[in-house]
Amino acid sequence: MSGTPGARRGRGRPPASERAEGPGARERILEAARSEFAERGYDKTSVRGIAKAAGVDAALVHHYFGTKDEVFAAAVEVSFEPALIIPAVLGAGPEGIGERLARYFIGVWENPATRAPLLAIIRSALTHEAAAKVLRGFVLRRLLERVAADLAVPDPKFRAELAASHMIGIAILRYVIQVEPLASADPEEIVAMVAPTLQRYLTEA
Repeated sequence: MSGTPGARRGRGRPPASERAEGPGARERILEAARSEFAERGYDKTSVRGIAKAAGVDAALVHHYFGTKDEVFAAAVEVSFEPALIIPAVLGAGPEGIGERLARYFIGVWENPATRAPLLAIIRSALTHEAAAKVLRGFVLRRLLERVAADLAVPDPKFRAELAASHMIGIAILRYVIQVEPLASADPEEIVAMVAPTLQRYLTEA
């Protein structure tokens, strides 16, 4: 069997199409998944539909990601990029962490390339438990809890949940429901207002 050792996740023999699709197949599947979830929502998106949009066999999607939930989780991760943001948020220490976190969060939502899949994630999480579980697991455990834990403050999980509730609430009102004047407010104004609260949640003893 050819291929790079360790590149496969042990989900059985991949289809012959994997060789034809090449190393970019996984990235195309992820991009197709983001588009499908954004367009159709969680409930109406299928692995078969993602495969069709990516131009691959459905078996290849299962090979790389397993279930629809796992594809959804991977699409969330592509939007947030925790491996990049956590060092950037924590790098300068506790001072100013509230502003850095707020600026990152608003920046992700303001970017058209990441806003559409994030809208799908939020809308799906409000109506489907599987999507809500993915969002909770990612935003809390893989992002905010790691940030709070590295700051060595009491009750990091509770603080992370408070920060998450604040930012997700803003996302719902500004980008999903589009309540004015929040929906049309300058992003810098939002960052300036939100940063001190996040700073208090994550650093004050």
